[in-house]
Amino acid sequence: MLFFRWISFVILLSFPLGSAFPQSNDAIGFNTPAPHVIIMDYESGIVLFEKDARDPVAPASMTKIMTAELVFERLRNGGLTLDTEFLVSENAWRKGGADSGGSTMFLALGSTVRIEDLLRGVIVQSGNDACIVLAEGIAGSEVAFAEMMTAHAQDIGLESASFRNATGLDQPGHEISLYDLAKLSRRTISEFSEFYPMYSEKSFEWNGIKQGNRNPLLGRFDGADGLKTGFTKESGYGLVASAQRGDQRRIVVFNGLNSKTERRNEGMRLMQAAFDNFKAYQLYEAGQSVTKASIYMGQAKEVELVVNQDIVVGLAKLVRPRMTVTVNTQTEYAAPIMEGDQLGELVITAPDLPTTTIPLYAAETVKRKSAFGRALSSLVGLIRG
Repeated sequence: MLFFRWISFVILLSFPLGSAFPQSNDAIGFNTPAPHVIIMDYESGIVLFEKDARDPVAPASMTKIMTAELVFERLRNGGLTLDTEFLVSENAWRKGGADSGGSTMFLALGSTVRIEDLLRGVIVQSGNDACIVLAEGIAGSEVAFAEMMTAHAQDIGLESASFRNATGLDQPGHEISLYDLAKLSRRTISEFSEFYPMYSEKSFEWNGIKQGNRNPLLGRFDGADGLKTGFTKESGYGLVASAQRGDQRRIVVFNGLNSKTERRNEGMRLMQAAFDNFKAYQLYEAGQSVTKASIYMGQAKEVELVVNQDIVVGLAKLVRPRMTVTVNTQTEYAAPIMEGDQLGELVITAPDLPTTTIPLYAAETVKRKSAFGRALSSLVGLIRG
């Protein structure tokens, strides 16, 4: 009878592996006063830093990224055009107009407005009236549109999202996590590149009133080009922002701050840290060999063990020297081995990070030796023993 034991060994790497940070702390050399924060690498979608970013929170006007997404979808699919006009209802005028006390595009009651202008009213001016006009024009009512927003969010994998309106005004059950807001923003940039430049427009004028873009990073942080601010009493001051420098793009999302000034200053600091303090590293490409496993009574003596997906990870640069990657395998595996069989794992550890485990798979099939071959191997073993 054969007995197998597990062995472990450490791979020494020229670059580290990591995963999402559960909290900010001194170990990674970075802290933030924002109660909810996430920094995401755009190219890979890897989380570089997070602090209480997975729990649903009130998103305020950051909701409008999803409102715009549903319009973008219909523009791309041909259901609407930029020249399609929607009516400004009394409901939209009262709930989102000048007398509402909130952000407004200053739409005129009973007027008809092109979708292109309404989108700028949403994106640049953060107009609640523009959001409601779009919602009513597409779905018949804001409630029905909010249901469409939630359904679409679930379809694209934003599991925390539950929308009750198109504006982001405080309402019970209206919530989404910052992690999902970051994912939604990444999708906006990648999937709707023809519309994304609207987010970088610094001002828009309607009804004789010119309003500036509320994003405090535009024109202040080199490379910043979108997305949305947010504020309500429940959510505090928040921001979803993206910036590109060279071939790197970062997405930063936070909320819960106490003032516009604090939002501006912390937004600048967080985005700077996104480029300076954190990095996404590619450890392995899909199908790349990590190690080899010995095969007992196989037609081959060993088989390559590979990962089945790109392994790209985010890590604070200060943590890099203290990261370890360990490979766990058995000393031998009995043939036959089928391609795709899991034959080990990578275990990744670093200070203040949850342990990450990645399966390793056989790169090819290894058939069992014939009866004669097995007998001959046994005989050779006896002689050598």
